Amino acid sequence: MVTFVVIGIGYGILMQKHGFGPLWSLLSGFVIYSGTAQFVSVAMLADSSFFMAAVTALMISARHIFFSISMIGRYKDEGHRKWYLYYGLCDETYAMLSKDKMPEGVNVSLYRVLVTALNQSSWIIGSVLGGLLGSLLEFDSTGIDFAMTALFTTVFIEQWLSSKCHIPSMVVIIIVLTLLRKKIEPEGELNYERL
Repeated sequence: MVTFVVIGIGYGILMQKHGFGPLWSLLSGFVIYSGTAQFVSVAMLADSSFFMAAVTALMISARHIFFSISMIGRYKDEGHRKWYLYYGLCDETYAMLSKDKMPEGVNVSLYRVLVTALNQSSWIIGSVLGGLLGSLLEFDSTGIDFAMTALFTTVFIEQWLSSKCHIPSMVVIIIVLTLLRKKIEPEGELNYERL
């Protein structure tokens, strides 16, 4: 919850600095609900590139489709709740609910819904707070968009530490980087513009 609120505040401030009030942050938290897509789309929305913002958000958030597919078996008995559970699968929620470790003696279905709702509401609360703070405080907001990088780094480290075997992940990373080497590193030099 703390991570969502803090990074959400950064997002809300960024939205405010680009001319969008707290209600826009609230709306995007319900409609888009993808921190990465929301951070990336701020500049596009500011330039009135709504179509490009929507396409970019869809492309960035496409991984959530795969999250949902992998949870079909787990959510098959959730009834009408499963649609919200699929919709609310962000990286952090997926990391928490894809594990087979559930607290003992709890209603698993209710636990899933509450984790999903807590994560989304924490993000929305942080975003709205950021929008309100951004309208009250005058400061240079350069670098706030780095918050998403910090979040993904934290999630990656948590996943890495909780996993006992890292070999499959490392094999996939090596294969992908090897296949994309010519695009990433043309003629032996790293081309940052193409990354």
